[in-house]
Amino acid sequence: MGEPAGRSPKDTFITVYGRKPVLEALSDPTLTVDKVITADNARGGGTLSEILKAARARGVPVQQATAHRVKVLAGNGHHDQGVLADVVAQRMRLVSEFLDELPADEPCSLLVLDAVTNPANVGMILRSATAAGLDGILVPRRGVPAIDPLVIKASAGVAFRAPVLRAATAAEGCAALRAAGITVLGLAGGGSVSLTRDPLPSRLALVLGNETEGLSDAVRAELDGTVSIPMRGGVESLNVASAAAVAGYEMLRRREG
Repeated sequence: MGEPAGRSPKDTFITVYGRKPVLEALSDPTLTVDKVITADNARGGGTLSEILKAARARGVPVQQATAHRVKVLAGNGHHDQGVLADVVAQRMRLVSEFLDELPADEPCSLLVLDAVTNPANVGMILRSATAAGLDGILVPRRGVPAIDPLVIKASAGVAFRAPVLRAATAAEGCAALRAAGITVLGLAGGGSVSLTRDPLPSRLALVLGNETEGLSDAVRAELDGTVSIPMRGGVESLNVASAAAVAGYEMLRRREG
């Protein structure tokens, strides 16, 4: 059976690059490694031999490519160390796949990342959202860092099993969610609705904007409104990862309450 229309390898695999991260992935029995690719000029060090040995032991195919090709596939020109691995993202789906499987009246709680650019923030958001039991975190292919070793490290490895939803852009994903009857609200200071006090719909996606500029114009055009986190003590705003944790657990509280 072929992959669904619109699905790319980036919607199926998390590409891990660098010798230590690749060896760690191969050494984790809970992860499914699809393949390892080494550069044809990769040399030296016991770590490369350990990688090849671990791949053989697990029956993981090892392919060879030019050093340039490895850098292109890794998406990083400095830290691939001549090796990468494609790891199956256990719960990653296209937004369209998620919506096809979601019954029309079933509650859902989602986060959407709109131009969140710091890999550490992305990783921490994946970790807290997964811990809060959210149904999905929309991580668009454009405007947000790829789920790479920096994101994985910040998530403490949770990124491999986070319920990631994929769309080309955050705006495209928000439009698809709204079309499916899910209310899409942007988290913003001065929002007309209080996250902790006011009623919220049971089918809800909250959008987190850029660390400095907030919500993008393209995403604002797709919103049903905005919602704010109450602030006390003269604090004007929260780090985006902290805001995501607050939002995720507030949605969990409401669902369990």
